[in-house]
Amino acid sequence: MLFEGSGVAIVTPFLNNGDIDYDTYTRLLEFHLNEGTDAIVVIGTTGEATTLSKDEKRELIQFTVDKIDGRIPVIAGTGGNNTREDTLWSKEVSDMGVDALLVVTPYYNKASKQGLIDHFTQIADASSAPIILYSVPGRTNVDIPVEAIVALSKHDNIIGLKDATANLNYTSHLRRLVSDDFALYSGNDDIILPFMSVGGQGVISVVANAMPRETSEICHAYLKGDVKRARDIQLKILPFIDTLFIEASPIPIKRAMSLLGFGTPELRLPLSVAEDTTTERLKTEMQKLNLI
Repeated sequence: MLFEGSGVAIVTPFLNNGDIDYDTYTRLLEFHLNEGTDAIVVIGTTGEATTLSKDEKRELIQFTVDKIDGRIPVIAGTGGNNTREDTLWSKEVSDMGVDALLVVTPYYNKASKQGLIDHFTQIADASSAPIILYSVPGRTNVDIPVEAIVALSKHDNIIGLKDATANLNYTSHLRRLVSDDFALYSGNDDIILPFMSVGGQGVISVVANAMPRETSEICHAYLKGDVKRARDIQLKILPFIDTLFIEASPIPIKRAMSLLGFGTPELRLPLSVAEDTTTERLKTEMQKLNLI
């Protein structure tokens, strides 16, 4: 299994002029290494992949791989809704030294079950790195049927799923039907513990940007059998998690990271910086947790 615990869906910090802030990004990577994050997920949804150019993505992925230098897994997001293009891009990225690819469901096209199977299979066949599927119907309006996941799990190069359905019945049926070595990672920070209780291995997390140690502790406490410790942390940080999603993510987490001293709150359009009311709520919850 690639990792157990907390993989951070890391933000991409920007300067006020919109360029990538590599000085802040370097500090972020070291922060996560020091605070116990188990994997780095670069250019995912939280990393604003949709507004980065291909050249920027190449540079950011290679920078991450070089800085992490094998200390924890690096996973790169490569999904889209054009199978031919996604296959070529995934093949290219897989040869850059990443440990795995995170491939989201193809959005907008409304592919059938067989179309989804064929899409992911073609990418997995071409990639030299293993594939983690990513189901996030709240953003893509596409869910991967359980039967499709079961079929795809038999592919030697498809090793897991980031499950952002927030549907524990779905997760439970997956765990019942796929092999034990097929990893299931929660894509919802508010249910890390419940997700793991039905067979998950951890989380690919937004809140871990700001609270990496606590997010990792939820996972590892549960894995060690200390359910009370995992529950206590999950419930303690739940109001902060809720606040991180009162506007479209990653708007609130970018503001939270700026409050922690990690760069500006800037995003790229069409996303704009957090509203003042969001900032005030973030400050309140972060003060309660002694983050600021």
